Amino acid sequence: MTQIALITGANRGIGLATARALGSLGMTVLVGARDEGRGRAAATSLAAEGLDARFVRLDVTDAATIQAAVDLVAAEFGRLDVLVNNAGIVRADGTGEPSATIVGTIHEVFETNVYGVVAVTNAFLPLLRQAPAARIVNVSSEVGSITSLTDPASPLYVLTSVPYPASKAALNMITAMYAKELRDTAIKVNAANPGYTKTDFNQNAGFRTPEQAALVNVHLATLPADGPSGVLWGHLITLDGDQNGVLPW
Repeated sequence: MTQIALITGANRGIGLATARALGSLGMTVLVGARDEGRGRAAATSLAAEGLDARFVRLDVTDAATIQAAVDLVAAEFGRLDVLVNNAGIVRADGTGEPSATIVGTIHEVFETNVYGVVAVTNAFLPLLRQAPAARIVNVSSEVGSITSLTDPASPLYVLTSVPYPASKAALNMITAMYAKELRDTAIKVNAANPGYTKTDFNQNAGFRTPEQAALVNVHLATLPADGPSGVLWGHLITLDGDQNGVLPW
């Protein structure tokens, strides 16, 4: 039975690379994107590579598009095997320090990175329950690790900002709570740390490729029955090379 995977924010960067990687495994990939032109172009490019890719208009901050996406998936497939909550934004004010932060900026970032994940997950949960063993991957970040950002020995200690790190810390807690609620089911919920990846998201300042980052999502999306649930897993910045593992909350 072909698995059905929905990736939000899948028209570029890590989301597109994740769609390509999951499609290469034989999954039907639903390319979620709020911009119809870019979303269709991404799905078309994947289909041209021989993958079963389809565009789904989905703005994680818009309840109407979320429900329309649920209705589409329900009508065509009757279930969802993999949900990758990848859509995200980053914002900062002035120097980026907490004292320069505007409250409205925090609201804007949380609208997509936090509230959007809850809205999409809750809307699709009935369809995820219809799958034999669904997987939910919340694309988080190492900067959401309070342990890492407050440890003077950590390479991340130099970062002092509120909107984006706080949103990812909140996403980590959300992941842990969903995993706890669903612990007696076959559904696994984990947070992914793709690492500092070169994308438009950071003006291509990262040092990892979207393909490397996507492998983190793919790993969590294809966990076996004895795999973990409720962890932050992915690139380990403190080690040399491309090594992955569990990160501290």
